[in-house]
Amino acid sequence: MTNDLRFMKNKISAFGVPSTGFLCIVFFLLSYFSFAQQISSSADTTSIKIGEQITYKVQVETDTTNLVVFPEGQTFLPLEVIDSYKIDTTKKDATYKLVKKYGLTQFDSGTYTIPRQKILIGDKTFFSDSLKVEVKSIVVDTTKQGLYDIKPIIEVEKSPSQWWKYLLVTLLVLSVISFLLYWFLWRKKPLTKEEKIALLPPYDRAKLALQQLDESGYLENAELKDYYSELTFIIRKYLDEKVYDRALESTTDELINRLNLLKDGNQIAISKEDIKNIETILKRADLVKFAKSAPDIELAKLDRNTIDLGIDQVKQALPEPTEEEKLLDQRYQEEREKKLKRKKIVITVVAIIALAVLTFIGFGLKYGFTYVKDTIIGHETKELLEGNWVTSDYGFPAITISTPKVLKRDNPPLPEEIKEQLQITVFNYGSVVEPFSVKLSTIKIHQQEGQEEVDLNQVSEKAIQEFEKQGVSNMLVKKEKFVTPNNAEGLKTYGAASLPVANSDNFYEGEYVLLHFTTKNVIQEIAITYRKGDVYASEIVDRIIDSVELVKEEAPKKE
Repeated sequence: MTNDLRFMKNKISAFGVPSTGFLCIVFFLLSYFSFAQQISSSADTTSIKIGEQITYKVQVETDTTNLVVFPEGQTFLPLEVIDSYKIDTTKKDATYKLVKKYGLTQFDSGTYTIPRQKILIGDKTFFSDSLKVEVKSIVVDTTKQGLYDIKPIIEVEKSPSQWWKYLLVTLLVLSVISFLLYWFLWRKKPLTKEEKIALLPPYDRAKLALQQLDESGYLENAELKDYYSELTFIIRKYLDEKVYDRALESTTDELINRLNLLKDGNQIAISKEDIKNIETILKRADLVKFAKSAPDIELAKLDRNTIDLGIDQVKQALPEPTEEEKLLDQRYQEEREKKLKRKKIVITVVAIIALAVLTFIGFGLKYGFTYVKDTIIGHETKELLEGNWVTSDYGFPAITISTPKVLKRDNPPLPEEIKEQLQITVFNYGSVVEPFSVKLSTIKIHQQEGQEEVDLNQVSEKAIQEFEKQGVSNMLVKKEKFVTPNNAEGLKTYGAASLPVANSDNFYEGEYVLLHFTTKNVIQEIAITYRKGDVYASEIVDRIIDSVELVKEEAPKKE
């Protein structure tokens, strides 16, 4: 190596290059070749059968600080990438060894070249070597395996729709919700013991409370404080409901004074003796509750009977309710029932609205709020997109195209002198003033000898002028080459525009697409307009464009 360098130095010096320059050149060459050796590519085989896989490997050794970008996508054409494996990384000292593998295949026999692949290492670009690959056809031994005619088309029954499952789930959910609302809100629940007692008249409730007091066992256990508390509450509650509506919170003296005033005012026909007996029992109860007095058990029983008799006396002393009072009470009950019913209705409506909102939010989070809204309210282009599409041939030579609706023939009237020069066939759906439109036209020119071939750029300009005549303005024009799936080439003109609103001087923001094709003396045009920002219309346009195929005109058969 030293001799070689010395020889190179002498050679370079002979051309007048100084030693310092020589060293720079040497180090540059050494660094270049050492860096170039960091990249290598190989394949596990260079000969496969149709459809088999080649594993193509790219190996890079580089410093750990460098960013390495391997090729992605269909950069191996004419071979197809069927798999791109993860990068295998190995670290050694301050370098990384990166191995990237690709699965490649080809479905036509022949000899193909895998093109050089671009690899980015840091801020430098490197290329791998190209590689030839042979794809062999599969030989069929017809002596052992006979040839058969193509099988006829078999009609396959359309898979049954699953709509009934969604309907069943919906009905099940609605049934559960309806049952819950009925069970907890509208059902007439059996009354509890306490509710049945609460519905009794005050007199009957007071009598029942005295019976329950007898069965309580307070006297047997000498619990006089609890006994007198219950006893006085019974008489006070009865008086509160029938005589004086503040009997429960009044003191004994306040209550007795009120009873005396009512008697003196002839508002209640109760005797002085009955008022005195009630006063005596109430004051005795106060002593038991607050002064810890302990009267005899027999006296307590006597007080109970006195209260029982006092309740009877008060009932007899109360005047019978008038018809007006009965009617007011009936109206009160009816109003109470109406309020209760309104409350149930409000709760039911709120529950249904809350369920609808939660359902909308749930489906919105899953499918998108705009999609859910358009599904519920309805959207013209969404219905077109999700409807039954039609694939048909139009014109002659025919254009095969898939559209949401069948295009209807709409041939414009032509003057006689024009008819002699060209023939026009038009099929369309909608117009430029509608949210979505498709127009397909075929113009057959009676070409004369020496006439120039059709220029699609000029045809595109004429189509734009025709748009402007229909009221379209502010057209942004872009053009590019267009190739159909069956390799027919044409011109695509597209962009944004202001489209007119029907029966108005207003415009809305829209977009348009023009496809033009020509063959011999025929011009074929597809024109599409739609609202800008309409995601459903954009999907329709993409689907239409992807479906366009030109049917080649067959040559006449020779007799």
